[in-house]
Amino acid sequence: MLRLGTIGTSWIVKQFIEASYSAGAFDLVAVYSRRVSRAEEFLAELTPVNSSALALDSLTELFEASDLVYIASPNSLHFEQVQAALKAGCHVIVEKPAFSNPREFAQIQELLGQHPDLRLMEANRHLYQPNFIALQKAVAQLPQIDGANFVMAQYSSKYDAYLAGKNPNVFNKDFSAGALYDLGVYPLSAALALFGQPQALQYLPVLLDNQTDGSGQATLIYPGYQVSLQFSKTYNAYRPSEIYAGRQTVSIDHIADLNHIDIIDNGQVQTAIAQVQAENPMVAEVQTFAQWLAEPQTHYQQYQQALQLSQLINQTLFDLRQSAQIEFPADERVYDN
Repeated sequence: MLRLGTIGTSWIVKQFIEASYSAGAFDLVAVYSRRVSRAEEFLAELTPVNSSALALDSLTELFEASDLVYIASPNSLHFEQVQAALKAGCHVIVEKPAFSNPREFAQIQELLGQHPDLRLMEANRHLYQPNFIALQKAVAQLPQIDGANFVMAQYSSKYDAYLAGKNPNVFNKDFSAGALYDLGVYPLSAALALFGQPQALQYLPVLLDNQTDGSGQATLIYPGYQVSLQFSKTYNAYRPSEIYAGRQTVSIDHIADLNHIDIIDNGQVQTAIAQVQAENPMVAEVQTFAQWLAEPQTHYQQYQQALQLSQLINQTLFDLRQSAQIEFPADERVYDN
């Protein structure tokens, strides 16, 4: 079993570790935080508690202890941490979005070419859920596509802090953050996985006082139809996402969780295609990545397809924010190869 090290101590890291326990996929050996005391607190909060895992404040020590590193740090830190992990000989799972811009992605692809036995996987967990795979099959069988509308709007727990004058990472462009590069990744990656690369696109953001996008509307243009993406960190939305195909509409209760998916024909539910999923939404993703790492040659084509999709997501995110003239400090940084 691969030795797992993690970067970050947020709820999503806890969820990933618990999914790994549930799937019997990876053996947690180390947790990194800038403060050892926080890493120790995090380890004590895990269920079950892993008393043998190390609490570290050194990335070098983390990489030495691990075969696989899961990275869930702020977006702007992903590139340097992924680069360092790969150079240290570790496989990497990085939370979405993988990188701030295509230049960073290209440099990591070059590094992967120098280390062909290593794998880089972007944690788009909803794309690996059985219900999303069922959705892909259903969409492929539709007689036509006339459009789609995907929604992901959730009031951020950090927004009140922003309104109080603080500067949380998720509303700070220094960390390559904002609505598009956070919740927007869910509907965007789902759309690209279902419909492929658009011919044209546009992003209309609602900017906060610090010029970070708090919410927005993106449009992906395809031959004969458009896909609308609505996302926000400053308000909640409860309506379903939909795909339109003449008389038929595919209704999805939540584009990131996909617990209920119905094919509706002129107002009548024709087919309900969703199945009951694992309580932890990251289990399917963890199981998939564990298979890819255990049998790299067998699953090489699947891995490459996922990496190509990650590249498309990265490029499309960049193109959308360029259409809205949103710049990140990471775009101007100079990195060593």
